[in-house]
Amino acid sequence: MPKVETHRLIVNADDFGASEEVNEAIIRAHREGVLTSTSLMVTGEAFDQAVALARENPRLAIGIHLVTVMGSSVLSHDQIPTLVDHQGRFSNDPVSAGLKYFFSMRARHELRLEINAQFEKFKATGLPLSHIDGHLHLHVHPVIFKAALELGVGYGCRRMRVPVEERALALQFDSSHLALKTVHALLFSALGAYMKSKLKPYGYIVPERVYGNLQSGKMNEDYFLYALKHLQSATSEIYFHPAVFRNETGDSGEGQLDDQQRQLQVEFEALTSPRVAETIRTLGIKLTNYFELERA
Repeated sequence: MPKVETHRLIVNADDFGASEEVNEAIIRAHREGVLTSTSLMVTGEAFDQAVALARENPRLAIGIHLVTVMGSSVLSHDQIPTLVDHQGRFSNDPVSAGLKYFFSMRARHELRLEINAQFEKFKATGLPLSHIDGHLHLHVHPVIFKAALELGVGYGCRRMRVPVEERALALQFDSSHLALKTVHALLFSALGAYMKSKLKPYGYIVPERVYGNLQSGKMNEDYFLYALKHLQSATSEIYFHPAVFRNETGDSGEGQLDDQQRQLQVEFEALTSPRVAETIRTLGIKLTNYFELERA
């Protein structure tokens, strides 16, 4: 592979609007660290706060994080009874949900209605729409992807995450769960190729590589530094799930965190790491977002 002279890197945080802890981490990572972009859950519990914070930080690019599993819907159970329970919650099982979405014509129809409603709710914020991605990457599901592609065109957003990364690179850093990561990489590689073939005729902009999928739940400063030093493509994205937690006195509550909360805080620390910022400067990596990628 020829040497790439300039690497353009989007640093994204998912789940903006999920909670106040997530919102704080994302805004601080943008102001104090290297975060350039985030993906908004329009059905998140802290959605209103996220929108207000986004307006206060116009340099932070805001995409839409489509929720079709493990989260809440915009539409009610009466409108999409095949998809959500009476509290408006999607299934917590991505596999069974994905099968239903593929084989049930009714579910497909309701998905289209719900995804459109999520785009409409984003549009109502008045925020510029940076890009499209999905909670748990379920936007790669053929049915959800088709709706997202077509609605993206309709809402003027031809920019989408296609989560394809180098398996060998990820395994060199962490070779645990080799078989699972290999299957995962092959599946997403095939889905990614399909997505790119469909997106290209519509003029969609996609980064060539996306980092984080094979390191999900284990993202940290060491991996971030490793990925920065081994970028293979001219345009890439790396994504995180940061959060900041505090105790009753307002201080960091690290001693009281469960494993999941601790991991989210580790990811915040990676995004605000001085070592990461210095490595980006030293390597001459250009931090960017989907808007700038399109203009470039």
